[in-house]
Amino acid sequence: MNISVIGTGYVGLVVGACLAETGSDVVCADVMESKIEGLKRNVLPIYEPGLEDLVERNQADGRLSFTTDIAAAIASADVLFVAVGTPPDEDGSADLQHVLAVAREVGRHMTREMVIVTKSTVPVGTAGKVAAEIRKEAKFPFHMCSNPEFLKEGAAVDDFMKPDRVVLGVDSEFAREAMNEIYAPFVRTGNPIIFMDIASAEMTKYAANGMLATRISFMNEIANLCELVGANVDMVRRGIGSDSRIGPSFLFPGPGYGGSCFPKDVKALVRTAAEMGMELKVLDAVEDVNDAQKMRLSEKLRDALGDDLTGKHIAVWGLAFKPQTDDMRDAPSLTLIKDLLEAGATVCAHDPASMKEARHKLHDTIVYAETNYDALSNADALVVVTDWNEYRHPDFGRVKEMLKRPLIIDGRNLYDPGKMLDLGFSYYSIGRSVVEHPSLNRVEYA
Repeated sequence: MNISVIGTGYVGLVVGACLAETGSDVVCADVMESKIEGLKRNVLPIYEPGLEDLVERNQADGRLSFTTDIAAAIASADVLFVAVGTPPDEDGSADLQHVLAVAREVGRHMTREMVIVTKSTVPVGTAGKVAAEIRKEAKFPFHMCSNPEFLKEGAAVDDFMKPDRVVLGVDSEFAREAMNEIYAPFVRTGNPIIFMDIASAEMTKYAANGMLATRISFMNEIANLCELVGANVDMVRRGIGSDSRIGPSFLFPGPGYGGSCFPKDVKALVRTAAEMGMELKVLDAVEDVNDAQKMRLSEKLRDALGDDLTGKHIAVWGLAFKPQTDDMRDAPSLTLIKDLLEAGATVCAHDPASMKEARHKLHDTIVYAETNYDALSNADALVVVTDWNEYRHPDFGRVKEMLKRPLIIDGRNLYDPGKMLDLGFSYYSIGRSVVEHPSLNRVEYA
């Protein structure tokens, strides 16, 4: 079976490389010539653990190739995955212009009966719009499939190779058989392939991300309340996470969610409901809570240093929205840094993977540190934004020596408050009691 993937972003590149790994012949196509030329040399446009090895190995073995010739990729395909971007429009709806542009190309260049798979995250009804565009010029029969992705950035290869489930919305037995053949190698341990109608598959992706975003915002609100009543959110999280009806996942408080999926998908789902004359009150609140949570680190800095941050120098550890990725889309670090700069502070930041992306987004508005320790020099405070492993067990003696004052704002609850008190730090975290050092002229309590 010949497979083509249109789009070589986070989703398309992972899909293409993983399908090639199971023996399929896969062509990945993209209109960006520089990206394709880099991929031909095994230079990836994204950071994703394990992906570079897959691309290099499968290119060398001849199962994976890259091209800018979209027409040729379509013409050679038995199954075509559409994995182009669907950025949020100004009203929050998903922008389908790239998806529909691919659909028109499919109609013009298909050479055989084929299955068209929407892999991009798209609103309910998109497969119908894609089919309508293809039908305008198609000379061969085609079948539609909605195959939403559930890939976590930083673990996307493992998620694809060992999926919890594969969701497939199909409109024919032809599509069902083709997609079952493609995914059979990935579910040999018994995890299900769930076939359903296309509309339900399209909705499943948004519903899943809406639920996960809700858990994050809920725990962040609980964390903020814990601070007010003297509870410890870590204990609360363990207490509720042990309930089998709730489970432990996505219960860690922090500075708000970001990335390519949750912000965009929550907005798109809210917009879809609005178009149907319905208000999604829970998800409206989820967005509001997340926007407010992204300001919590700045608020904690002001609690410690005072409202006037003019002339203060702040060290930031972590720029990506989560570890094991270089993705900074809607990252909490961007909200923090923007607020600090507007307040007159200066910033020196470090991230193990996203420094190139940070320079693209922030230009020369901040200083970029070679190492996490380099960021600390003469800083009035350290703010931990992303929970990279490199930040979990630092040399606190070195940290304290390099900081101008022993102040840490920990947005990921990486450190033990009691230990930080013993080490002489003033320590602010999320949903736990503040530990203040006498050097800040505050009352010390645990």
